[in-house]
Amino acid sequence: MSINLSTNYGGLSLKNPIIVGSSNIVTDTANLIKLQEAGAAAIVYKSLFEEQIELESFSIEQKMEAYQGWDAEHDSFFPPVKHAGPAEHLLNLKEARNTIDIPLIGSLNCVHDDMWVQFAQEMESTGIDALELNFYAHENDFDTESATIESKQIETLKKVRKAIKIPVFVKLSPFYSSTLRLISQMDAAGSNGFVLFNRLFQPDIDVDKIEHFYPYNFSSENDNRLAIRYAGLLHKKIHGSIVANTGILSGKDVVKMLLAGADAVQVVSCIYKRGIHQITTMLEELERWMKKNNYSSLESFRGILSKENLSDPFAYKRAQYVDILMKADVFMQYHPKRGELPPRHHEEI
Repeated sequence: MSINLSTNYGGLSLKNPIIVGSSNIVTDTANLIKLQEAGAAAIVYKSLFEEQIELESFSIEQKMEAYQGWDAEHDSFFPPVKHAGPAEHLLNLKEARNTIDIPLIGSLNCVHDDMWVQFAQEMESTGIDALELNFYAHENDFDTESATIESKQIETLKKVRKAIKIPVFVKLSPFYSSTLRLISQMDAAGSNGFVLFNRLFQPDIDVDKIEHFYPYNFSSENDNRLAIRYAGLLHKKIHGSIVANTGILSGKDVVKMLLAGADAVQVVSCIYKRGIHQITTMLEELERWMKKNNYSSLESFRGILSKENLSDPFAYKRAQYVDILMKADVFMQYHPKRGELPPRHHEEI
């Protein structure tokens, strides 16, 4: 049986559903080639952060001013120098675009609306195939309302969408008061697809040194359940494509996301943990599963376990424990004594 792994991601034709997410891995030209050879369908280049440019610019200014007015003859020991802005990143994007044949997606995170638009236009000029907007807000102000944050992000999306012609995708965190409503609004505002979800950087605390430290934030298989849930809820409910992210380490995980309703997946942690060749392994596992279950294309099974296609009222609702209670056979798998609930469930119900 011939297997067709092709899929469409917001207007991009992909040879398979595996996209390499934004990370330091892709900044090495040699790695770009290896990722393509391993079977990656598209690559998201490392993000351009406006905050990083601002920080570097401020650091340069501090160094320049360190000896300002040293004496009557020397106002400064340094010639006037300014930060080049996103110039280096744009050159790297052009080089990456010329290195690989598969779609290259830019990634952008800004603070100010004018920079969102300016950088988006400059990144489009490098020849990238699409742009991914990283939306998240770490609010330290207790008085900022959620509606203020969300409306600002929607307006930013509209401005970027109007300013460039290539597909625009949105990468979101799950920390919104009504995530589904926000996605629906952004879908109406012109987003071509959604990456669910952004794995936010989180600090840890070393209790021996009594200080913060910053470990690598790799995902595990259990981290993919939120993406499964939202892929299942969103399938056929929005116009934009759905890309599942976080906790996708094997071909089995890819299958799960497609069954729930995702159009594609993004992977990063699996490459760091198992190497670039893991992409090839995942594609082989996906093909074997499709052959075993007599599926010749992704479309033949995509979303069959989404909310749209299930009659089970509890599959995508909060009442999971009620659902378990109604299915005695499930409980017997957890506790051998008939009619006795596991202690943990006594506490949580």
